[in-house]
Amino acid sequence: MIKNILVPTDFSRQAESALKVAAQIAKRNDSKIFLLHILELPIHLTDLMSSGAPAPAPEAIFFMKQAHKKFEEVLKQDYLQDIEVIETVSFEDVMHGIINSSTKNNIDIIIMGSHGSTGFEELFIGSNAEKIVRTSKKPVLVIKEDCDIFEINDFVYATNFDDEDKSCLLAAHEFSKSINAKLHLVWINTANGFKTTHETEEKMNKMTSSLSLQNHTLNIYNDITVEKGILNFANSINAGMIGISTHGRKGISHFINGSLGEDVVNHAKRPVLTFKI
Repeated sequence: MIKNILVPTDFSRQAESALKVAAQIAKRNDSKIFLLHILELPIHLTDLMSSGAPAPAPEAIFFMKQAHKKFEEVLKQDYLQDIEVIETVSFEDVMHGIINSSTKNNIDIIIMGSHGSTGFEELFIGSNAEKIVRTSKKPVLVIKEDCDIFEINDFVYATNFDDEDKSCLLAAHEFSKSINAKLHLVWINTANGFKTTHETEEKMNKMTSSLSLQNHTLNIYNDITVEKGILNFANSINAGMIGISTHGRKGISHFINGSLGEDVVNHAKRPVLTFKI
């Protein structure tokens, strides 16, 4: 159940797209939204505030007031009506601010905006987004630019059907139910990790038979690489979003190099939801 949603914002158009998606999910699940702004103050002001000074410096008060004005403008938007939105400010660096806010507020999912086709380095709040996808213990949903309406009918979740991925697969299943989407579980077969159809189906059935999955399909898709297979399969069924689990830098066990989750987020045109194993 999604009760608490964290949306980091720099008040950009991309951040607003993420907030619009969060609002739609919140309405379906009666969730709260924690809208987080990182105030990157000059080092001397940050040190002063973290030291427990009796009163913030005038410059810090100015920045806080400016942030509050922007919060007020955002909260007037029609799409946030009837949703509890809690404005929060962090004076930490971006990564620690988001991760710590996630823990402090018992967040169920982090929803972030992306600049889209310009690549992972251009994700909202820069390269820090890569660190959040890699390190967050909570699911991270990356929303591509101009994704204002979050109507997802088909949700692709790539998995190796190993026990280590079971909890993430179940989380993906719960998320698909929360947005009323059909879940398409897919094994990507490559030359490097080749398995026969019989082997793969046996593995699929062994795992799924022990789970109470609803409204789902099982699929095998052949491609040159796992990443291309995920993207091409999602395209072939016109899926609304992609899900994948990650170890951080390792990727799922048969996904050979680097972090597959980060690569998929980088190149996908669709929203991507990552789960940490």
